[in-house]
Amino acid sequence: MSQPKNLSGNLSVLGAGVLWGTVGPAQVLTHSSAAPVTIGAARILFGGALLAAFVLLADRAAFRSLTRRAWPPLLAAAAATGIFQAAFMTSVSRTGAAVATALTFGIAPVSTGLCQRVVLKVPLTRMWAAGTAAAVTGVALMSVPGGSAHADPLGLALGIVAGGCFGVYTVSAKRLVDDRVPMPAAVSLTLLVGSLILLPWFLAGAAGLAEPRTAGLVAWLAGATTALAYMLFVTGLRRTTAATAATLSLAEPLVACLLGVLILGERMSPPVTAGALVLLGGLVLVSVPFERVRPRRARLLRQS
Repeated sequence: MSQPKNLSGNLSVLGAGVLWGTVGPAQVLTHSSAAPVTIGAARILFGGALLAAFVLLADRAAFRSLTRRAWPPLLAAAAATGIFQAAFMTSVSRTGAAVATALTFGIAPVSTGLCQRVVLKVPLTRMWAAGTAAAVTGVALMSVPGGSAHADPLGLALGIVAGGCFGVYTVSAKRLVDDRVPMPAAVSLTLLVGSLILLPWFLAGAAGLAEPRTAGLVAWLAGATTALAYMLFVTGLRRTTAATAATLSLAEPLVACLLGVLILGERMSPPVTAGALVLLGGLVLVSVPFERVRPRRARLLRQS
């Protein structure tokens, strides 16, 4: 029974990663005049409102069942969500969808490992150290200019910040899931509270959101890549580990890179391409649960 459950959890997280992979390309394709932070604020504000409306219609008692114990991880997830939107959207606008997404979600498994160590007391392994070294090397290569992918230092730095926020969100959400918190209510609150961090930028650029192209972009981002994707992600966390979820989130940069090259015509220089491959390859080392292999090998030795 555990294998089908794990499979369904993995597929849920993978589905979220595929939807998230469309965020950067959609932002670039739209050519919106609205500021990236304004779009990010609108995304989580309206996405959170959609989820909150669903919860109120389906189970009004869900919000009241949130205990005091749930609020620390919930607020941490909310802060990570708000900062992530500002950092990631700005990184996309400065470096392009392919590089920004590869960097952000390449860093994500590393940040998840660090957060697990601090919050959940999960020890760091040699494989994690090797993967981290590869990730740093990949970031260094991605900072080499060339091609149509812009190696903007601030954009790269913001991509790293966004990747760190993803780790904070994943571990916070995992703690909420393990505590059996009603996740639709919790996720809607993390989005709504996170949007308050970006409220000044939202109010300052709200007029630009009325443009038809921008309105369509926000509708897609709020409905598909926020309300639906976040629920798929936390649903998957019920049946898989945070480390596995971080690994599966690497579907996002792969989707974004594919869309960036095939649809947006982005061309990455050889150093940037090599950096992305080294970064993603190193982070597979971080995320693959090698500790599961050893007990199985030990059982086989005993049986022989």
